[in-house]
Amino acid sequence: MSEAPSAPTAVVPPAPAVPQAVAADKPAKAAAKARLYGSRSLGQWIRLVVLLAVGAMAAAGILLLAARGVTTLPGVPEFLKRYPGAYDLPDSAEPGFPWWAQWAHFLNIFLMVLIIRSGYQVRTQQKPPAFWTPKRGGKKISINLWLHQLLDILWLTNGLLFVVLLFASGRWVRLVPTSWEAFLNALSSLLQYMTLDWPVESGWVNYNSLQQLMYFIVVFIAAPLAAITGVRMSEFWPKNARTLNKAYPLEVARAVHFPTMLFFVLFIVVHVFLVFATGALRNLNHMFGGTDEVNWVGFWLFAAAIALTAAGWYAARPLVLAPIAKLSGQVSSR
Repeated sequence: MSEAPSAPTAVVPPAPAVPQAVAADKPAKAAAKARLYGSRSLGQWIRLVVLLAVGAMAAAGILLLAARGVTTLPGVPEFLKRYPGAYDLPDSAEPGFPWWAQWAHFLNIFLMVLIIRSGYQVRTQQKPPAFWTPKRGGKKISINLWLHQLLDILWLTNGLLFVVLLFASGRWVRLVPTSWEAFLNALSSLLQYMTLDWPVESGWVNYNSLQQLMYFIVVFIAAPLAAITGVRMSEFWPKNARTLNKAYPLEVARAVHFPTMLFFVLFIVVHVFLVFATGALRNLNHMFGGTDEVNWVGFWLFAAAIALTAAGWYAARPLVLAPIAKLSGQVSSR
């Protein structure tokens, strides 16, 4: 009797291999880089600003204590009494600020802010958004440099008109020292500022001597220095004049031009601070309202000037600049 055939053995297919985690074999994805604003990230800028603020407050405290210590030295109180911070102007000096000085002041604010902004862009921007080439032919430059040079021309025109009217009207005695006492009174004013026992403000009639010397430096030294160095660095300078270029090297102009801009920035910061700290409404009325009264007219005119300057800052971009630049040349993206 034969055996019954056995049932076939079921073949079980092997289970599929479980794939191992891919993440273990691949390197972790690099963390996203922080967005840079200039040469630093936002966090780095915040830390830098905080450190600078703390350092500035510490330095101010040290200077305050040192200045108050100086006022206790023998002879210093007598010096402050003899030189209170200002000297009498000639009888021909007129009080107040004429309309042309007020307009020149506003235009100077507007143009200087945009000049500093465009100059910083020229210095730091590696890939300009557009380029400009003059119609008559010449070197292609970035649209930021074109804007910077255009603003420089307008700023110089405004400054020249101001200086001409300043001397034609006889009001130059407000800015130009007419006595050697100006220097001693300026030292007295500086010491009073440093002790926070500030000199009495009467800007409608007469600046204190430190103000007068600073305004003189800004108008008659820093501004011409910025113009002379700026022209040397611009496309208007004759590149083939070998003797002239050797006598006035480009490197010298660059070494002076940027520190001059930093001086203007420092002056503006201190100037605005003192305007608001020594009687904002009256001071703003002097230059924006044309009066020595204390009301809000000058403040609102100042606010309007700041709004116009902010609008100019926002408008200074290729979309707006390109149609204007095309009037005198060709605008391209490369």
